[in-house]
Amino acid sequence: MSELTKNVKPLDDFNWEEFENGTSVNVSKEELDRAYNETLNKVSEHQVTEGTVISCDKKEVIVNIGYKSDGIIPASEFRYNPDLKVGDKVEVYVENQEDKKGQLLLSHKKARLSKSWERVNAALDNQEVIQGYIKCRTKGGMIVDVFGIEAFLPGSQIDVHPIRDYDQFVGKTMEFKVVKINQEYRNVVVSHKALIEQELEAQKKEIIGKLEKGQILEGTVKNITSYGVFVDLGGVDGLIHITDLSWGRVDDPHKVVELDQKINVVILDFNDEKNRIALGLKQLTPHPWDALDQDLKVGDRVKGKVVVIADYGAFVEIQPGVEGLIHVSEMSWSQHLRSAQDFLNVGDEVEAVILTLDRDERKMSLGIKQLREDPWEAIEVKYPVGSKHTAKVRNFTNFGVFVELEEGVDGLIHISDLSWTKKVKHPSEFTQAGADIDVMVLDIDKENRRLSLGHKQLEENPWDQFEATYTVGSIHEGKIIELLEKGAVVSLEKGVEGFATPKHLVKEDGTQATLGETLPFKVIEFNKDSKRIILSHSRTFEDAQREEKKAAKKAARANKKEETVKIENQPAATTLGDIDVLAQLKAQMEKGE
Repeated sequence: MSELTKNVKPLDDFNWEEFENGTSVNVSKEELDRAYNETLNKVSEHQVTEGTVISCDKKEVIVNIGYKSDGIIPASEFRYNPDLKVGDKVEVYVENQEDKKGQLLLSHKKARLSKSWERVNAALDNQEVIQGYIKCRTKGGMIVDVFGIEAFLPGSQIDVHPIRDYDQFVGKTMEFKVVKINQEYRNVVVSHKALIEQELEAQKKEIIGKLEKGQILEGTVKNITSYGVFVDLGGVDGLIHITDLSWGRVDDPHKVVELDQKINVVILDFNDEKNRIALGLKQLTPHPWDALDQDLKVGDRVKGKVVVIADYGAFVEIQPGVEGLIHVSEMSWSQHLRSAQDFLNVGDEVEAVILTLDRDERKMSLGIKQLREDPWEAIEVKYPVGSKHTAKVRNFTNFGVFVELEEGVDGLIHISDLSWTKKVKHPSEFTQAGADIDVMVLDIDKENRRLSLGHKQLEENPWDQFEATYTVGSIHEGKIIELLEKGAVVSLEKGVEGFATPKHLVKEDGTQATLGETLPFKVIEFNKDSKRIILSHSRTFEDAQREEKKAAKKAARANKKEETVKIENQPAATTLGDIDVLAQLKAQMEKGE
């Protein structure tokens, strides 16, 4: 008996013979309607019943529930079931027996919802695998239609591999497991990854049980990070550290491998539980040092690229995996150590000379200053003693100025060789760092790579002239430019300075000379070798007074001698008058003395 006739029951008092012959004129319309209605299902609104799909297309699905008319349901309510076909049994919810158009209104979605909560809870309790339809993307994952309920599928629960394109899953029907339900808010969380993990668990145990150091396996690049690459070995993940990707230096793992790339790796190590596996990629190729040209030796020139730079030097890769260090001291002949960044930058292509080569230790030191001639090899030719040059001031010490004639050629100007006349207390008073200064080579110390230089030697020694000018006893005008505890510094003509002690600074009126005064000074000592002139202001007037006294005494003695001669030449006889005259002369002489 078909679905359409299972509820049909002939009326006991219906005369079929008259009906077929057209003679049942006595049958009313109401009786006919009643007979028709009683042959159909009794349908109540707002209840769930079962129907049969009799037609379906992209827009609508027509379902027969044994009622006098069929119901139409939007095809969108069956998106979760793309395999729906004619003849399938579906649950429907009767919303209205007859709308304004006389149409039976059904809903499949509401029929599913009425029982979905119980089914979802049962699926969680029984760990049941269910089907769901992925409707759309949302923040952090996807929205899945499960029994008419919108469940959340986290991005991390879609697959065991990280998902980079979520949109590829929209519109798909997949199998899921219910992993979490919030009863209060009726939130449901599902997972597809859980199903895959169950399948992989057996494979994983089998793989882990066979792991051995040195074993070579094929894997798939699963994730690339700044510190290395994760590789899926078939359910088990291993890490290739960035240092094990290549024999050469790697700054970005993306330059070595790509996502989803199939690669062979070697197992380097793993922990006791074998859940942390260290893998290697470079170990599958020979070490570059083993392939290094056997004829390469110390003194040879090589070309390479600067891959790492630090203050102390630069590492140059001459071929992938083979590096040499250029120490900063091998970058310039200059003895002033600077940072390697002052000479080279990462990425620079350089030529260098091999200084040391240790194949066993796989170490090599290089130099670039050796490509230029050592300026000290022929220093006597370029900078002979007595030659004049222009140098650049580098720095000062208390005893002199360090200058650079050219890169790698340094010299010292002693403080005493800066000026013939000026007393320099500190070299910074005479010049400044970075300034040019003219020098003369005084001595060459080739062993210690240092030149003794002079600046004052470029001029004639003015003390040869000073010796004739500032003779002892000569008087010159001078200005007191500095007062010290032991005396005063006096500036004289031609830029020369002298010194006067406090007792030689007393003026004629008895006062002490002060700073800034200009006075006459007498030279009381001149020493050419020590470049010293001792002066005195007091002597300029004291010596004059002393000379006057000396002259007076000399005149008195002369007068006395003259008078004596006169007396001796007179006759012996004397008178009382003569005696008086002599007595007066004697008195005058004594008074004069």
